[in-house]
Amino acid sequence: MHENERPHRGGSTADEVLPVDRHSLRRAVWGSVVGTTLEQFDLVIFGTASSLVFSTLIFPKASPTLGVIASFGVYGVGFLARPFGGLFFSALGERLGRKWVMMMTLFVMGTATACMGLLPTYAQAGILSPILLVLLRLLQGLGAGAEQSGGMTLLAETAPLGQRGRYASSVPVGSGLGIVLASAVWALIDLLLTHQQVLDWGWRVVFLSSVFVTLTGFVVRRKLRESPVFTALRQQRTAAQDAPLRGLVTVGRKPLVSVALIVIGQMTNAYVFLTFLGSYLLHHLDTDSGLVTRVLFAGAVAASIAPWLVGRLSDVIGRRPVGLVMTGIMVLFAPIAFLLLTTGSTFLTYVAVVIGSAVAVTGTNGLHSAFLPEIFGSRFRYAGTTMGREIAAVLGGAFAPLIASSLLAWASGSWWPIAVYMAAMAGISFVATLCTPETRDRDLLTEEDAFQERTRRAKQNLSDTPPWPAHPSRQRPLQY
Repeated sequence: MHENERPHRGGSTADEVLPVDRHSLRRAVWGSVVGTTLEQFDLVIFGTASSLVFSTLIFPKASPTLGVIASFGVYGVGFLARPFGGLFFSALGERLGRKWVMMMTLFVMGTATACMGLLPTYAQAGILSPILLVLLRLLQGLGAGAEQSGGMTLLAETAPLGQRGRYASSVPVGSGLGIVLASAVWALIDLLLTHQQVLDWGWRVVFLSSVFVTLTGFVVRRKLRESPVFTALRQQRTAAQDAPLRGLVTVGRKPLVSVALIVIGQMTNAYVFLTFLGSYLLHHLDTDSGLVTRVLFAGAVAASIAPWLVGRLSDVIGRRPVGLVMTGIMVLFAPIAFLLLTTGSTFLTYVAVVIGSAVAVTGTNGLHSAFLPEIFGSRFRYAGTTMGREIAAVLGGAFAPLIASSLLAWASGSWWPIAVYMAAMAGISFVATLCTPETRDRDLLTEEDAFQERTRRAKQNLSDTPPWPAHPSRQRPLQY
């Protein structure tokens, strides 16, 4: 068989071979990268603004601590909208295809972020200012709800067999690039402007700069092609496939819950490192703001490299072993990270942020990019991957910065409750990964999910085993 062909066995399309168009595959990679770059760029600049700007400009009536907590609360509100965006866009993605949904999510996210750059402050508009901020954050969350899962599904269904982890990991690589870009923009603003200039108008430039990322995404994505798996299945549509969300509730609950629990630990740890850590270094450890931006930038660079390495490793040794290693590291590293940060050493601060970013922020997501779509069958892969991730985003990532800030205040500045919280959530993901079947190189055309396939194979193996021990001295029992 030619190296550019994708063999698929089993299901209703047995022995069908789907060719891999390398040109289309490259476009799918770049299209996914640019979208997740925008999504993460939007999240990071909002999270950084929550730490540095919004507490002063949008919530000036509150104390500095309460202002930061209120800003992180608005940050979390956007995650509440993500499941609804995922619900709407993933259902369209199962019917209309992955490409056009990815175009729509890009438009919604880019519009919301650019409008934040035009937002009036509390001094200019009073209570209307935080209300508008909440509405724009909700719109941002709606668009982000199906963005990464769309890229994951498209690449998993387009990549050649044996290389899904490598290509699908491009999605979190885009996340890492978004963090790099956002960190670079904030670092440049911090370098060129005074703190007062940042508060006066510099922060608006950061939000308006998302327009350039959005336009680049449109140029790349308009030439995307649908995945060969979706194209092959389009001719065999059933009523169940026209109602993917109903299928998730009736027969897809097990993989849906599994995906949500697998992701919840990564979401929690990722958004503590992404959003809370800058505020913790700046306001609690009195770290210089310039050092904070440089440290976060170094973490972003590590986050851009780690997913590709983890994705390729999962192609070699399997999704499940890599997942257990990554979640195990997250469980152990949470207290270590805070111990390193509180030493006051610049070098150890870099070490904590770089390792945390490489493992929690995008490295584990590099595994998930192929792992999660492979868990589902063909009937509702996009919807299942989307809803599982977004449930985890709400329960894990949405209010992780807010919870961390509240725990810090409750414990009078002690970081131990935060470390326990992060480790516990990672522990949930470790157990969920342990209970999930290996999915590497599963047939993506079959309607079976990974759990159904494991059960079927177990029954087949059981039926092939004789009901008596295979021993030469043992006679077969009489049959009556």
